[in-house]
Amino acid sequence: MDKPVERTTAPAQNQAISAIALTPRNKFQLDYIAPPVSLSDYITTLYHFRCDEAVIRDIQPAAIGHLALFPYGVGEMQFRDGRTDPSHEVNLLTPFSVAAPFIVDGPFHAIGAVMSPLGWAALTGLNAGEHGNRLYRAAEWLGDEVERMGHALCQQYRTGSMPGPQCAEGLCEYIGANLKPVNSRHAELIKQTTRWLSIELNPDVSDLYAQAAYSSRQVQRLVERYFGLPPQALARKYRALRAAGFMSLPALRPELEAAIAEAFYDQSHMIREISLFAGRTPARLTGAESPYLTEMLDLRNFREIDPIGAKNRSL
Repeated sequence: MDKPVERTTAPAQNQAISAIALTPRNKFQLDYIAPPVSLSDYITTLYHFRCDEAVIRDIQPAAIGHLALFPYGVGEMQFRDGRTDPSHEVNLLTPFSVAAPFIVDGPFHAIGAVMSPLGWAALTGLNAGEHGNRLYRAAEWLGDEVERMGHALCQQYRTGSMPGPQCAEGLCEYIGANLKPVNSRHAELIKQTTRWLSIELNPDVSDLYAQAAYSSRQVQRLVERYFGLPPQALARKYRALRAAGFMSLPALRPELEAAIAEAFYDQSHMIREISLFAGRTPARLTGAESPYLTEMLDLRNFREIDPIGAKNRSL
């Protein structure tokens, strides 16, 4: 890469992330596109990102998997262990357990599908725990067909014959044609886990074990396989992400504000957790300096688990 991200050790990365000078909001556009109803169990949202700056720097919060096209832009993403992965024209972003900074030589345009845990399993068949925190060339895991599809869409996008929303439709067509059955009992556990995460900001893991038709050890193994983290760590990740998403709203209902405060030991604990998983301290969540991050913390990105957020989205 011409402009590689400076490597840092794991303990230093939180400071490195919070110190990144991000691309200003007025330099980019990010549009969300509703997925087809027939794929709503598999795709949580579609997006179209555009930024024509020479260099783009920002942070990807801990996330579920994406299938994404980069018709413009070449860059890399840095992970907590100091490893970096280069971008490709057709990318598979695996589920992330913590926030990851990225840098791109622009202009940078991206069209992507955000996969639910069920969608990730049905499309890729990959163990999210074993493959988490990576930016893959999609063809390495999905085969040459995805590369042919992605290259064709990117080429049409660059010539102007196919706009971003239509490219997103093309991604959906590929995904819909390549979904594979997921073990029905495993699929039910995925649903139980998303319901459990939705109950409150700090759900009790014993409640999930009580609901599941598996032993607690099997639940831990299967949840890590499909979500990328075992239940307790998964609840910790979503507690921080959803708290950050709520705190980025222009206003917050008092009862939800109280629930956020009660979900963490104290304020310093909340700041550390949000910084680790969202990539920003609470004080910097709503500023113009963290635009992409604020967009990616939009509560629409937690549709797979977010009835609490749905009650507050109108604020």
